[in-house]
Amino acid sequence: NFSFEPTPDTLSLYVTFQSHHIEPRSVDAYLSGICSELEHFYPEVRANRRSPLVARTLKGCKRLYSKPVRRKRALTRDDLNLVVASLGRSDSYDDILFVALLLTGFHALLRLGELVWPDQRDLRSYAKLIRRTSVSMKASESFQFLLHSHKTDRQFAGDSVLVHRTVSGADPVRAFQTYLTVRDVRHPCRSELWLKHDGSVPTRGWFTRRLHVFFPAEVSGHSMRAGGATALALDGVSHDSIQ
Repeated sequence: NFSFEPTPDTLSLYVTFQSHHIEPRSVDAYLSGICSELEHFYPEVRANRRSPLVARTLKGCKRLYSKPVRRKRALTRDDLNLVVASLGRSDSYDDILFVALLLTGFHALLRLGELVWPDQRDLRSYAKLIRRTSVSMKASESFQFLLHSHKTDRQFAGDSVLVHRTVSGADPVRAFQTYLTVRDVRHPCRSELWLKHDGSVPTRGWFTRRLHVFFPAEVSGHSMRAGGATALALDGVSHDSIQ
């Protein structure tokens, strides 16, 4: 017997109901989406959204049901050196792949999802995989490849990713060259850039399990991108350039 109109009472009840099932901070975002969709039919919906009743209900639900935001720890250059010291001389194909992915993600500020496949099969797409043919090397100074699809690519044109060698510490170019050599010997006719020894595309779970051999659960795939950005900021690179 509830009203179809998004009155303050209706929106307040919606906030209370949803906050029992999902994070109240997400409910706040849902309300903004609801206002955008219903404003054409109910012009007063935004005013009702800002009403004292809805605001107090949302504030109370955040106090009662919100959980602390748990941010993953950013990787540091010392962390990379730790991994390379352990796996840098390994002859294992998959060890070489893991090191190359880790250093590339850190120095190119890439999300893990841009390098590997999701664990859910229905979310995988060959169109998003990086191709071996897009790779170009400049001696031992840098390497480059095309990132076909990513979250900020609104025109679906892809972005060219360029990674330079480092003066000290774990060198991403050397790690990439080593991987590329063994990859081309093992899988010379495959189009995918990143491939495991058995020929499958590495997944998020595969990478994360190897990452947690060295680091606790507070470190995740996102720690590469966050760590790379933090390292650049500590080197004095401007915020605009990092973005």
